[in-house]
Amino acid sequence: MKEARLLRSLYADALSAVSPRRLVARALRRAGRGRPSAGGLGVFSAGKAAVEMARGVPAQLRRDVLVVAPAGAAVPRGWEGRVIFAGHPLPDRRSVEAAKTALEFFRRFGPEDRILALVSGGASSLLCLPKTGMTLAEKRRRIAAAMRRGETIDQLNRLGTSLSRIKGGRLADETPAEVLTLVLSDVPGEDPRLVGSGPTISVRKPADRAVVLASNRNGRAAAARAAKRRGLAARIERNSLSGEAARAGAAFAARLRAFAREIAPRAGVLIAGGETTVEIGGRAGRGGRAQEFALAAGIVLSGAPQCALMSAGSDGVDGQSSNAGAFADGSTISRARRRRLDPEAFLARHDSATFFERIGDNFRTGPTGTNVADWVFGVVNFTTRSRRRLRDRRRPCMP
Repeated sequence: MKEARLLRSLYADALSAVSPRRLVARALRRAGRGRPSAGGLGVFSAGKAAVEMARGVPAQLRRDVLVVAPAGAAVPRGWEGRVIFAGHPLPDRRSVEAAKTALEFFRRFGPEDRILALVSGGASSLLCLPKTGMTLAEKRRRIAAAMRRGETIDQLNRLGTSLSRIKGGRLADETPAEVLTLVLSDVPGEDPRLVGSGPTISVRKPADRAVVLASNRNGRAAAARAAKRRGLAARIERNSLSGEAARAGAAFAARLRAFAREIAPRAGVLIAGGETTVEIGGRAGRGGRAQEFALAAGIVLSGAPQCALMSAGSDGVDGQSSNAGAFADGSTISRARRRRLDPEAFLARHDSATFFERIGDNFRTGPTGTNVADWVFGVVNFTTRSRRRLRDRRRPCMP
């Protein structure tokens, strides 16, 4: 696909704007927390971005650190803090042990101490201590059923809070220490209490504070600025993406075609972000919401050579696949049919990863170390002249 280089570059621009390490370091400098204090300081980090957020804390403050990360998360060589791996997207026994360890960690600090809590999406699954009278198996069943129904990230996090002994600020309530929570948000509206079900954001301790470092919109804005620097028209959609992935993908593709007509003959980029859902009624193939979005969009874009898009997760992982997302354009469906692939059948059985891998339009990055939901970049009217201008102004992009 001729637009792939530009789309990859826009994704890289958005990703750079939500670098957990850089955001944490900047926030601590601004808050004056870059130096040790008289009391003890604990650093607690949980979520998909847990490792990278913890790396943003100055080395001299990383003396008492606990990190809870998804299984398989990359830990840099020489890292000295304690790292616990737990289950995601569904909690497992490691998640229960991680929650118990977190409780012990918070209870060790006194009223003269401080705890720096770094929370990102995924923490709700990684820290699992079911409420009294509920088993882990029962909690897993409740969460899995909600996921199959296609409930939103807000709904899932609220459910996690209602079923937990440590969510909704209850973990912070276990310590008399002051807790400052820095949040990397993956939820619409950027309410810090909803990210990871808010385990460290207490409403009972007035001295505690929570700060949202960045969210999906920061990546969208960075990509729009980058597009304008390349001489492209750029528009950011006001509303966050939500709802069922296939319907959202088809609707975005229709808006992209309209955008192409509106700005013609200029080249431009339509940018959106958020988190859709996939409602699975029965057996499903491989894929996730970003690739399902792209496949449904590709069907609507069929025969529109002036349009192309990428749909991808900011964390680099989309559902039950090793892809971050996928590309689609006006030729996606015709190329698939020449290979005797039925796009509608792949969409019906939620097997979008297999579909895009077979036509070579899957997008793979590996885990990025951050998590602010998904982005969609749509490119229109990208002609030979536009590509020449891009080469003249290009910046390094992800491989």
